[in-house]
Parts: sequence; C-alpha cells; structure tokens
Amino acid sequence: MSVFRLGLVINPLAGLGGSVALKGSDDVVEKALALGAEPKAILRMQQALNVIKPYAERLVIYTAAGEMGEHLATEMGFKVELVYQPQHKITQACDTKAAVSALTQLSLDLLLFAGGDGTARDVYSALDDKSTALLPVCSPVLLPVLGVPAGVKIHSGVYGITPHAAGLVVKMLLDGELVSLMQADVMDIDEAAFREGKVRAKYFGEMQVPAEPRYIQAVKMGGVEVDELVLADIAADVIETMEQGQEDTLYIMGSGSTVAFVMEELGIDNTLLGVDLIQHKQLVAKDLTAKELLAFTQNKPTKLVITLIGGQGHVLGRGNQQLSPALIRQIGKDNILILATKTKLKALEGRPLIVDSGDPELDIALTGYYKIVTGYHDYVMYQVANPDLSGE
Repeated sequence: MSVFRLGLVINPLAGLGGSVALKGSDDVVEKALALGAEPKAILRMQQALNVIKPYAERLVIYTAAGEMGEHLATEMGFKVELVYQPQHKITQACDTKAAVSALTQLSLDLLLFAGGDGTARDVYSALDDKSTALLPVCSPVLLPVLGVPAGVKIHSGVYGITPHAAGLVVKMLLDGELVSLMQADVMDIDEAAFREGKVRAKYFGEMQVPAEPRYIQAVKMGGVEVDELVLADIAADVIETMEQGQEDTLYIMGSGSTVAFVMEELGIDNTLLGVDLIQHKQLVAKDLTAKELLAFTQNKPTKLVITLIGGQGHVLGRGNQQLSPALIRQIGKDNILILATKTKLKALEGRPLIVDSGDPELDIALTGYYKIVTGYHDYVMYQVANPDLSGE
C-alpha cells in the first residue's frame, strides 16, 4: 500500500486574540499574550490528527520545525520529515509562507494547515507564487489543501467545519474513498476595521479543497438583514423574556447583527463584533474577554443570547471565542437563546447548526434540538448536530 504524503503547517498564534476580545490576532500578539491569551492552534490541529492517528504507519508528515508542526506530529507518533526551520522565535506570516513554499517542492497528497483567514491568505499566497511560476497566468492553485479552523474569523471556504471534521476528511482520503475536489474562496477582512465594528471582507483567490459538504464549511453569507420588521419581532420576544424572567438574571449578548438589533431596541450601545453583558435591561459591561465573562457570571443566573453565522450555521466558535467551554458549561445548555430569521435558517438547506467550542466533549453535549426565536412568540425547532461528531 502506498504511503500518504501529508504536508502540515500550524500557525501557533492563530486565534490568539479571540478569547481576550481583540477580534483577531493580526498585529496584536504581544498585547494578547499580556492579557493572558493562550495559543489554541496546536490543540486544534491535535484534534484533527487524533482522527488519523491509527493510520500513522501509512503516512509521512512533512512539516516545519518546532511548534509549526514538528513537536506535535512527533509527540503523536507520526513519521516526520522536516522541510523548514522558522526564522523567528515568535513565528510570523513569512514563516508560514516559507514553510508552504518549501512543501511545494514535494509531491504531496494534501496540505493540512491550522489557522484563520490570515493564515489561509498566507498559504494561498505561497501556493499562488509557486503555481504561477510553473503554470499559465490565472491557472488555479492545484495542490489540494484543507484548513483546520483555529482563528477568530473564518470566512474562507477552505476549512473543515471543526478540527475533528477536517480529520475525518483526511481519513476518507486514507481509506481510499472517492473524494472530489472543488475550488473554494480564500477570504479575509481588515482586522483594524473589524475591531471598530466594520466588516470589510475581500476575496483573494481560490484553492482546491476536498468537496465533502458535510465536513467543509460554506463561505459566510454577507450583508445585514433587510427585513427590520422580523428583527423587531425577534427583539420584542427577547425583551419580553427579560421582563418576565428572574429579575437578577444576567444576559450575555453575543456578536452579530441580529443580537445587535435587540440591543438597539433596548437603547443600549452595542459591541457588534464583541460580547456585552446586561442586567435589568441595562449595560453592565461591554466587549468582555473570556476571563471577564467567567468572573462576572460565576454563581449568578445567566442566559446567553446568540445568533448563527449565515451560510455556515455556526453558533459557537466563529468570532465569539470569548464564549469559552468553561463559560458554556457554567451557563448550561438550557440557558442558551438562539435567534435567527427564517430566511437564515432556510438558507442552510436543512444542514444542522454547528458548535465548535474547542472542546469536542462539550460540542457533543450541546447537540440536540433547540427552540430558535424567529419572531414574536414565533419559534422553530432546529437541530444542532455536528456531522463530524454525530455521524449524520
């Protein structure tokens, strides 16, 4: 049986700013570390590689030294071949590009990388430079790639819906299953503008990914809901819940335009791309970090108000890493309020909602049917069922 040649690149600092409310990791590494952020990208890649660990004898991992892949792959028992030595103690974008460029010298079966949209851009840039040197102008980047989601913002369509899902796609290839390839968009946004509440997404190109719709995420749908009457009805239902509920309940208000409309109806200044805390329909604190949210809500009745990302269906793990697994466990599944217009739900075409908290056991515990608030006293039962974990 032939050996599977897997390229592997980890951006160790991807997603570093998420839990400390910095809306990303670009250019804020030192600040994020000073605020107590802990790198998660290596753990996310480990979750993906756990799926193919039984196949260790059948593959060789080609990777960069240290935290960019060598340490993890070696510790997990894989055969490892080094192709690049990082030039910086704290790895930078140029290290990702150089590692990918070195990997293009080999005949790989797949390139697996962990990061966010910035990392996807770096991978695309390195592959595109290599591709255009060998192929006619405008030729697609031909090396199949797959991203393990580890960043704050994941708008690109080159990622698995979760790290475990990415691992399942690699397993399918190792099992010899017939997996087609498709071109998927590489997208990124301006993080400086993102931190000011402005979403400026930009298309950078396309890379080839395995065409497995159960496990590969769709590109995020953009735009703001135009039907304000529906959003007003959703807001009215949530506000009534606040008025009729336990008086001292804290409400964690997640990111996104649907939740922002509720805040607008309450007359409260909202952090569109952050997480705020309210009580008695008044702002308690805004743009909180994961640590701050845990401290504010410990031993207090708390509800979480969130929405889903249009097109993807993600409820947790995309742009709201402040909502840590510890916080979700502390709040409890029954205290999660999911808001969505029926238009957003219909756009999923029957695909379930997805939670990617970073803790697979918690993600499994969170599966099931939820009462989604779709209007005033109007609800839809909809399933959270990560296909990579549930087998559906």
